[in-house]
Amino acid sequence: MTASEIEAQKRAAAEAAALLVEDGMKVGLGTGSTVAYLLPALAERALREVRYVSTSPRTEEAARALGLAVEPFALAELDIAIDGTDQVTPGNWLIKGGGGAHTRERLVAAAARRFVVIASADKPVQRLRAPLPLELHAFGLEATLARLPEATLRAGTPRSPDGGVIADLHEPIDDPAALAARLDATPGVVDHGLFPPSMVHDVLIAGTTGVEHRRTQGD
Repeated sequence: MTASEIEAQKRAAAEAAALLVEDGMKVGLGTGSTVAYLLPALAERALREVRYVSTSPRTEEAARALGLAVEPFALAELDIAIDGTDQVTPGNWLIKGGGGAHTRERLVAAAARRFVVIASADKPVQRLRAPLPLELHAFGLEATLARLPEATLRAGTPRSPDGGVIADLHEPIDDPAALAARLDATPGVVDHGLFPPSMVHDVLIAGTTGVEHRRTQGD
């Protein structure tokens, strides 16, 4: 696929997801290049009384510039959250965090009654592959890295929106559930980019023949 074809697919998936948002909803906005197409699609719909929360300052700034009413994440529940993904398997395991906002992305997705994943046709994989994004505490960073010998800090040591250090784990992902459990139990790991199928309600994958809509939990 060419770069222009991938961008067209991102736009198609985002526009399909925008149609799932209705007047009066509380909506979580993800982060990344596919979500960048979602924001104008939502603005064009001119929905009424929709309340938005954002997973990153970058998304918030772009959304506000388009007239979307973004507010602090002080809501107990969202109606829907829409976000992109770096990888998605046939069973709907995800890897997220290419942009370093995966902790916020997980919090927003977990608060949503419906979490919708949008992707171009280059994102589906048969099995997840490294690298796996991590967010690590800055405090005790060297000790945390010693517990994770296959982890490397990203160039320039970027920070998450909340000040965590972004790293990538370079080891095989043979058992995503086991790896997620191990990382959850590792001191110093704030969060990781493995999102389980239990969090995912819909996956919209745009390809050459249109948008495939996988409904995984209801609907």
